[in-house]
Amino acid sequence: MINVRGLTKRYGDRVAVDGLTMEVAAGRVTGFLGPNGAGKSTTMRMILGLDRPSAGEALIGGRAYRELPHPLREVGALLDAKAVHPGRSARRHLLAMARSNGVPARRVEEVLAAVGLEDVAGRRAGTFSLGMGQRLGIAGALLGDPGVLLFDEPVNGLDPDGVLWVRRLMRSLADEGRTVFVSSHLMSEMQLTADRLVVIGRGRLLADAPVAEVIASSSGNSVRVRSPRAGDLAVELEARLGPDGARVRRGGEGELLVAGATAERVGTPRTRPGCRCSS
Repeated sequence: MINVRGLTKRYGDRVAVDGLTMEVAAGRVTGFLGPNGAGKSTTMRMILGLDRPSAGEALIGGRAYRELPHPLREVGALLDAKAVHPGRSARRHLLAMARSNGVPARRVEEVLAAVGLEDVAGRRAGTFSLGMGQRLGIAGALLGDPGVLLFDEPVNGLDPDGVLWVRRLMRSLADEGRTVFVSSHLMSEMQLTADRLVVIGRGRLLADAPVAEVIASSSGNSVRVRSPRAGDLAVELEARLGPDGARVRRGGEGELLVAGATAERVGTPRTRPGCRCSS
């Protein structure tokens, strides 16, 4: 499990990640969705201890990454497919990783086969296409057989068969009970891959909900509700509209988002005083 609490990263006057709080649970694929520049890669780098937060914390299994005794065997990550020495073969690159982390050498051949690179394992990584580089990066993430996995835009450069393979791989890893956190700027890809979505924009959390709920809220079939008694109102709306398939989610202070309902349905028969609804 990954826990992020109030995570913030500033570069001078620019705020790349702004008070982000979320939980990435085991046993499901959590998609990390947002446009390019939204703060996804920066967040992942802070989770992995590559960037120091300006405020807040990121914990993996209750500990910071730097505190993990055997990090590669607990956390696997693909952040940059080009972060490989171009003169090393795929096999030697993975062997170096294995030896420096106490991973048996036989595991190298296992992951090469798993990602479909066994026939080109002797080629220099610098000659690989972007798609082959992505596969090598995924092999590196899987090398220590970790329980937590982070993938930053893993389908970039892959052909349609490769994209389908990545989707199936993410699903199989989650079904094994692992924590799978995968970023993308494509809603269509996340819709086919993820169970839950964390959506950010300009470094701020916009949504943290099941995929179906996020899709419903973005399709126009949703109502934003503001009330000084949002907690009480949420309980009432869930009791009244939940049986019809509506979902109530907390937004900003005093704000609720009701997916799967119209403004008229939310507003009747018992809208509380001081509540404003807008679809």
